[in-house]
Amino acid sequence: MGTEWSEAAKQNHRTARQGGAFFATKSDGGIQTTMALAALLAGFLSACGSAVVEGVPAAPSHTFTAAPPSSTPTATATITPTGTSTATVRPSETPTEPASPTVTPSETPTASPVAPVESLRARVTVDGFLSCRYGPGPAYLYLDALKTGTNLILIGRTDGDNWNWVYVKGSKNNCWVHAGFITIEGSRLSLPIVYPGVAVLPRSPYYAPTVVLEVTREQDRVSVRWLDVPLRAGDEEDERMLHYVVEVWRCEGGTVLFEPLATNETDITFVDQAGCGTPSHGRIFVQEKHGFAGPAEIPWPY
Repeated sequence: MGTEWSEAAKQNHRTARQGGAFFATKSDGGIQTTMALAALLAGFLSACGSAVVEGVPAAPSHTFTAAPPSSTPTATATITPTGTSTATVRPSETPTEPASPTVTPSETPTASPVAPVESLRARVTVDGFLSCRYGPGPAYLYLDALKTGTNLILIGRTDGDNWNWVYVKGSKNNCWVHAGFITIEGSRLSLPIVYPGVAVLPRSPYYAPTVVLEVTREQDRVSVRWLDVPLRAGDEEDERMLHYVVEVWRCEGGTVLFEPLATNETDITFVDQAGCGTPSHGRIFVQEKHGFAGPAEIPWPY
């Protein structure tokens, strides 16, 4: 059976083709069928924005200047002798990486010696934007977003081979990115250790450090409790910011692991085993949108 087109349908046909998207309207028994070519769908998709890896919006960069943290503990903790603590052990809190594409890390730590270098070249490979932060982990304050294809100069790493973050040289401020979202020309383990030490967190001008109140150990579980330092309204970076960053260098499986544990609570529990040649240690920072107060050193319960 032949297809009949009304004059209005013919005009729609001519107008749509001239506009770059073809809509065909067919009159048949009172039923209208509308067909859109792929050009319309492609135009819709191209208008969609790219997300920042870790779910962090590309916000304006902070303008404060980093200052070295104090190396003196701010308080003397009350430490319960090993094996005699009766405190309830809370579940360990670990930093959670926000949702991001599945990416195979560019470098796997190895026990083989690696020749040291001053810097390495790298390139951002993740789709969209990659967060670059003031500290070596997803819980630290956000500095900038690096788009796909950005060329980088890497100038350092942390002193924990397990922690897959690297220090990026910037024109104004250096920052940290996850090595799993970049390609590196060489081994990240050949970079110099800059944290802690050379690389420092920006100092908060508005808040004092916290005070460590108690440190207890029950076998291989260490619990730390500290004084709350409330933030004034509006001093959070965003609703996802965690108020305290507890940096620990702890022993597990015969290896010293570096972990920045972030929380909004005033206590935390984590595993620290025997068997490492380097003593475990840790410190606590108060985090707010202008910087970090502290650190307050944790007297370790050996």
